[in-house]
Amino acid sequence: MAAASPASPTSRASATLRHRTVVAACLMLAFVLGVPTAGSAAPKPTEAELRKDLAKLNKKVDTLIEAYAAKRESLAKAQKAEGVAKKNLRKAEESLTAAKGEVDAIAQLRYQSGASSLPVLMFSDNMSGAALMEQLTAQQSAHLEGFARSRDDRKKAAELAARLTERIRGEAEEVEEQREEAEGVIRDIKKKLDQLVPVGSGRRSNGTWTPQLPNGSDNITDRTRNMRNTIGRYFKLTHVVGCYRYDTFGEHPLGRACDFMMSSGGAMPSAAGVRLGDEIAAWAIKNRAKLGVKYVIWRQRINHGSGWRFMSDRGGVTANHYDHVHISMF
Repeated sequence: MAAASPASPTSRASATLRHRTVVAACLMLAFVLGVPTAGSAAPKPTEAELRKDLAKLNKKVDTLIEAYAAKRESLAKAQKAEGVAKKNLRKAEESLTAAKGEVDAIAQLRYQSGASSLPVLMFSDNMSGAALMEQLTAQQSAHLEGFARSRDDRKKAAELAARLTERIRGEAEEVEEQREEAEGVIRDIKKKLDQLVPVGSGRRSNGTWTPQLPNGSDNITDRTRNMRNTIGRYFKLTHVVGCYRYDTFGEHPLGRACDFMMSSGGAMPSAAGVRLGDEIAAWAIKNRAKLGVKYVIWRQRINHGSGWRFMSDRGGVTANHYDHVHISMF
């Protein structure tokens, strides 16, 4: 097989020119189409913009929840009406069966009496055969009318039950769609709320935190104050919040911890208080990297961010953190 001849300088220059032309064309096309670059990313929304969006979403979800509740009530009424309609249908079918039996019995009797004279036992002293036939005819007419009414009642009951069943099917689908839409809006609200959580001061690029001195009249660090104030905005607190204390140990005398009370006087909190404590504790753990949370203690359990673990019994409701959520900061 013959060896390939080396490319001439002219062919190499031509190939280089074609390559540069293709690259230039691609760059020009990218510029025309507006391919996004790292510097052209959409700016982060401001807090005011996020709160405006949040207000719109809250209004929308309220409307959706109201419509959802109304549709659920309508569905419940339709289901109740369907139950009544099906019960009436069963009664109509029973009446129709009974009426049909009566008509069949009269028809059989007329048939038997039509072939020959009626049996002797069916005649009384003052009743002729013609009179008995007339009575049978009248009874048959009455039973036929009753049969017709029962048949019509049964048809109407069946149609009503079918309409209600179809209505329920449609309304159930609407309820499910409204529920999913409302849940989607609620997810959007949670995302907006997460974006509103302010990052604590003093966070290094590697995620660690610089030491801070307590300051201000409350004698706590800036990170601790940010955490306390943010929780106050996010949750409707029902009892006092205590942070700095000089006569204790741990982070309180350092201005790096707060206790969010769920009850007063050392009493166990109510069910609502427990739910609120659960929500605050979960929220603090979720946003620990933003806020600079070191650990959370709640209901005799501690969480450093890797899950809850039980603590030893310290002897009381307050000592075991059953009446307050304790949040320590870096």
